[in-house]
Formats: sequence, C-alpha cells, structure tokens
Amino acid sequence: MPEQSFPPGFLWGAATSSFQIEGAVYEGGRGVSIWDTFCREPGKVKGEDTGDIACDHVHRVAEDVALMAELGLQAYRFSIAWPRIFPHGTGDAPLEAGLAFYDRLVDLLLEAGIQPWATLYHWDLPQTLQDRGGWPERATCDAFVAYADAVSRRLGDRVTHWITHNEPWCVAILGYQTGLHAPGWTDTPAALAAAHHVLLSHGMAVPVIRANSPGAKVGITVNLVPAVPASDSEADAIATQRFDGHFNRWFLDPLYGRGYPEDMVAHYSDQGFLPGSCPFVQAGDFEKMSVKTDFLGINYYSRGILRSEAVAEEDNAPRTWPEPEPERCTDIGWEVWPDGLYDLLCRLKADYPEQPLYITENGAAYHTAPGPDGAIHDAKRLAYFEGHVDACGRAIRDGVDLQGYFAWSLFDNFEWQEGYSQRFGLVWVDYETQARVFKDSAHWYRQKIRRNGAPEDPA
Repeated sequence: MPEQSFPPGFLWGAATSSFQIEGAVYEGGRGVSIWDTFCREPGKVKGEDTGDIACDHVHRVAEDVALMAELGLQAYRFSIAWPRIFPHGTGDAPLEAGLAFYDRLVDLLLEAGIQPWATLYHWDLPQTLQDRGGWPERATCDAFVAYADAVSRRLGDRVTHWITHNEPWCVAILGYQTGLHAPGWTDTPAALAAAHHVLLSHGMAVPVIRANSPGAKVGITVNLVPAVPASDSEADAIATQRFDGHFNRWFLDPLYGRGYPEDMVAHYSDQGFLPGSCPFVQAGDFEKMSVKTDFLGINYYSRGILRSEAVAEEDNAPRTWPEPEPERCTDIGWEVWPDGLYDLLCRLKADYPEQPLYITENGAAYHTAPGPDGAIHDAKRLAYFEGHVDACGRAIRDGVDLQGYFAWSLFDNFEWQEGYSQRFGLVWVDYETQARVFKDSAHWYRQKIRRNGAPEDPA
C-alpha cells in the first residue's frame, strides 16, 4: 500500500467502559455492582476512590458525543452497565430508565455519523449475582444471556457491532484469583470456573444477539500479552510457555474449538487446582464457546519478559532481555513495546483461524495537566500511539486482516484499583469541574483519522 499505511475503510475509534465514566450510580433504579462494593472496602482502591461520579457521562452524554464528533471518531466502543438494566442481575422486565439512556447514546452517535460498538460486559456484575456465587456459578451464564437478550432486543435495530465480554482473563484472574479486581477473591479453582463460565456465556449469547440484531457483527474482546523468555535457558522457556498458556491460550484455544490446552490442564492439576480434569466442563460446552464469530477484539498494552522462579537467579543463564528501564515504561509501570503488538498480530494470523481483527483497546497512562497556555502536552502518550499505530500498519502490510483501531481511552477516567491516579485519556478531565480538554495526542489522533494513516503531506 504505497503512500498509505492503512487500507480504505479502516475503522478509527476510541473506547470507554460504563463504570469508568458513567457516574449516576444511584439514579434510574440502577443496582449495586461488584465494583461499587469493592470501592467501599478499605484499601482496595487507591485514594478510596469510587465510580459514583467518574466522568459524569450519564448527565453529559450529548456534550461527550459532540467531543467525539469534533475528534473525528468513526466509531465509539462503549459498554452497557448490567445493573442499569437489571439491578439484581435478573428480572422479568429491564429498567426503562437504563434502556432509555443507551437509546439516547446510540441515537446521538448515529446522528453524529459515529458507529456504535456495544460491549455487554465490562466487569460491572450486579452484586446480587455475586452474592449467589458470581461467575464461578454456572447460573450466571443464564443471567447474562437474559441480559444480552433484553439489551439486543432494544438496541439491535441500530447497533450493528456487539462485543459480548471484555477481557475474560481480567474478569476471572484479577477478580477471582489475585483479588486485585472486584469481587476480590483469591481462589484459583474458582477463577478457572469463572473463566469457563464467561467463555460459555459468550457462546450462549452470540446466537441470541444475532436473532435480535439481524445482520449485526458479533465478537468478543480478549487482552493478550505476547511473552519472551528473559534468557535462552530451558527454565525461562518453560516459564514463558506457561505464561502464554495461562494468559493467552487458556482463552484463545476454547474460542477456536480446541478446548483447554493440555499442558495447562496438566499444570493446574499438578498444582492441585484441578482434580485431573475440569469439573466445570459439561457436554457441549466447548461447542458453544467456539460459536463462529465475525471478529476478534484485541486489547494490547505491553509484553511480558519471563524469568523462571524455579531456579535460583545465579543458576540461570544470563539475561538477554533485561528488566525494562523506568524511562521505557508508562506511569502505571508497563513497558512501552510496539513491536509486541506487531508480533501478536502476526502470531494470531499464524496460529489461529483467520478472521477479521480489531484493536479494541491500546493506550498509555501518563500524568499530564494543562500548562500555562491551557494546552496539554502529552508527548509520551503521543509517541506511544504513533509507535503502536505504526505496528498495526506493518502487520497489515504483512497480511494480517486488521480492520480497525480503538484508542484507550477517550477520557481520563476511573482506572479500577488505581482509582483516579492514572490517566489514559485522549481527553483530559478535571474531576472537580468535569471540564474536558483535548490533549496533544487527541489533536494528533484527529489528524491521523483524517488522513486514514497516510503520511504527512511533504508540503
């Protein structure tokens, strides 16, 4: 593609999630989510921050869509708050106030010429369902399908792109194994069951969404981390393979009809987390999980460098990949490594059945604020986007079927256990006044969209 990095029709967007920006947690009959509860547990979230107000998006939706139009977004990926639709997770009738809010959002987007991409689950499980066991319980799958049915019935005449789940790894592992995310469990067998039921509910929901939204494209978003061994030692190679199985293959393989990776089933069994098999698997589950989808969403932020903990450092081979220096990391501590995105995209093309791919999240946290001129000069974030968008272009030139890119995030927002301490946004948000200001990275992105990734005019 001479003189152009991206093909015609490549989709440029930005992404957010409901709990991170909406606020209005006590309005319209909205129920309590696991994140509302988690925020109120001492020590769980930095600064004891909550999502009660966040970016006040519920009250500022028209203003925010106008900003999206000014930025030139072609698509906007948002998520729907399950407790805003069913306050207790299930029920005979969804809340009209909740559905009406998303009706308005979708209509505003379409009026602005922006394609709505709806994510059904971005982590805000109704607390009532968690009280009944949450994602480790199979019944949560049925509740999710009923919720997906209600939402897609209401919005399916206008929303033509649906994502069932955002980052099943985070839902299961951070929520139920490490406890860093809501609901804060530290139970590995429960985490494996949760992962299974998230993937199963995805498979169960896809045909329901398609029935309610004819012609729509449906997919799922996974967060993937390409990994390299820290040295050429066998121990580091084993650690890298295991990391890949835990983080990537445990979720990708079932989606593509392969079931769970045998090496990881054996590993979890050896660790005592599985009784020699997967007790949560029932007949037909893998067939449902691997339902044909229209695209795969990929969230990428950084890579992993794996050093074995099975051998003492002095007994391991010298490192060929050192720990990244602080200056090569974002403010949240993640290494900036655009080549990892290129490698990941090429690996997906090589190792899994080819289908359209979208980068549904990619971005960087840096602390920036308005300067004396009122502008926000976020050179590091701008460079992060430049490097990663370039990696996408290289992957496309090498035959990867990548069809769109969504920057994370449109706004600075509530960043989960980090509270408001980390800023990922293209748009700076003053949390006291709710003022919104484009950062330099937003101005750069607007120009990138206008040119569709083509190089700057030499003139």
